[in-house]
Amino acid sequence: MKNFYSKIIYCLLFLGCNLYAQDRLTGETFTTRSEILARNGMAATSQPLATQVALEILKKGGTAMDAAIAANAMLGLVEPGSCGIGGDIFAIVWNAKDQKLYGFNGSGRAPKSLSIDYFMDKGMKYVPLHGPLPVSVPGCVDGWFELHKKFGKLKMEEILQPAISYARDGFPVSEVIAYEMASSNARLKDQPGFAETYMPNGRFPLKGEVFKNPDLANTYEAITKTGRDAFYKGSIAKTMAAYMAKHGGFLSYDDLANHTSNWVEPVSVNYRGYDVWELPPNGQGTAALQMLNILKGFDIATMGFGSPEYLHVLAEAKKLAYEDRAKFYADPAFNNIPLETLLSDAYTAKRKGLIKLDEAADSYPAGDMEIEAGNTTYLTVADKEGNMVSLIQSIYSVFASGMVPDGLGFVLQNRGQMFNIQDKNHANALEPSKRPFHTIIPAFITKDGKPWVSFGLMGGAVQPQGHAQIVVNLVDFGMNLQEAGDAPRMRHTGSSQPTGYKMANGGILHLESGFDAKTLRELRKKGHRIGYGVGMYGGYQAIGVNLENKVYSGASESRKDGQAAGY
Repeated sequence: MKNFYSKIIYCLLFLGCNLYAQDRLTGETFTTRSEILARNGMAATSQPLATQVALEILKKGGTAMDAAIAANAMLGLVEPGSCGIGGDIFAIVWNAKDQKLYGFNGSGRAPKSLSIDYFMDKGMKYVPLHGPLPVSVPGCVDGWFELHKKFGKLKMEEILQPAISYARDGFPVSEVIAYEMASSNARLKDQPGFAETYMPNGRFPLKGEVFKNPDLANTYEAITKTGRDAFYKGSIAKTMAAYMAKHGGFLSYDDLANHTSNWVEPVSVNYRGYDVWELPPNGQGTAALQMLNILKGFDIATMGFGSPEYLHVLAEAKKLAYEDRAKFYADPAFNNIPLETLLSDAYTAKRKGLIKLDEAADSYPAGDMEIEAGNTTYLTVADKEGNMVSLIQSIYSVFASGMVPDGLGFVLQNRGQMFNIQDKNHANALEPSKRPFHTIIPAFITKDGKPWVSFGLMGGAVQPQGHAQIVVNLVDFGMNLQEAGDAPRMRHTGSSQPTGYKMANGGILHLESGFDAKTLRELRKKGHRIGYGVGMYGGYQAIGVNLENKVYSGASESRKDGQAAGY
């Protein structure tokens, strides 16, 4: 009998070992899968249907930009709490023909009839998150047409048709998106037009339920027929203006009709032989570059990934960069922003010298120099010609303002919530027709003047921190694209914000699961307050290119519903 039970136990142990997933054959243990490899084209987005739409456009002969616009339109349907044509858009584009990077700022401006005095007279300290007051001009649609005019090939009707079809016929809501929708602020259902569009049967759709948005399909069709003017000067603009006037808003027809986007020069720093590119303010990409400038003064590779030494200097570099971010980053049309100084070696050395290797700082002062007053989705696409698009688009917080204009099928962004309304002299103080400080940032890396990686990371204030960590993972720790995104991240909260908010006592260093207990203990000894949060570490997509083999690699991390795919 004893031998019988021994055999049973042995069989159970044997079966158990074979029923559980085996260790990966290659790569880091935290990696969820291998990189995707393909030669003719690659797309990486935060939702698989959007990725498939991008590939469909590429296979029809569309450019990387055609596919990126198609994917973005699809994301506005399937991930409506994060993006849509009621929001803004930014892009960095590698054009293979002239071997050059182009930067694009498609952010909208504050209503020209709204001033800081409106809030000050009412004793308000912050622009509300929901309702009509945080609504600024949506820049996305103009961005589509400007980017398409320069880098597109297919007609807009063909580019938007997949999203139109899915909006009419419906799509199954994916897991993470369903969770984010269900956890949205309950007050949103009371915003005019919101429940009618996004809460059929009185609630948000659950995972696997089929959701339709015929109003958005009609809006997309109107845009294909009349172009960008349908949105900014035609029937859509008139509907938005009338809706805002009816519900106490300031966004007007003239605000929409006068909107323009801007082509801008990307800015960069060299990090151990790799040029990392971001867009200049009013976005926050410069903070990632400032962090990298500081980090390259330390021997990060020797410290090792996940070590308390590395995480300490990473957190301190973040604190330093974000103090400057809060003070200097704003609309360059209203401010003389000292970018050259902020990214200079001399300034970086001065800032780096403030870091103590054995002690976390409670706070750092922002840089001292004279200046003159004056939930997001990321995707990347590459085509067979070698063109690459790094594109990010957002309505800001989950479901943004909650304001859904009559019969249009999309929510208006609440980006104006980022304005400072406490200090008229602040660089980011609200002024009529001014662009607010912006969180969404695309990124790109080149090596010896050639494309290497197009990437981005969603998640508000985590984005520069995430960008820096991705670059360090790739360059210092030698990770591949998938490993670099899957690796556990840190997110420090508490530095000064452009709105004027500041958390004292050094803030909180949030560490994702995956860092060991000894590391946490050593960081506490240095004075860091350790925290943990769910869903606060961003969502990442990337495409790399091996020019020698002419092969693309793609990655989309496991924190989102996303997919990287090629052909």
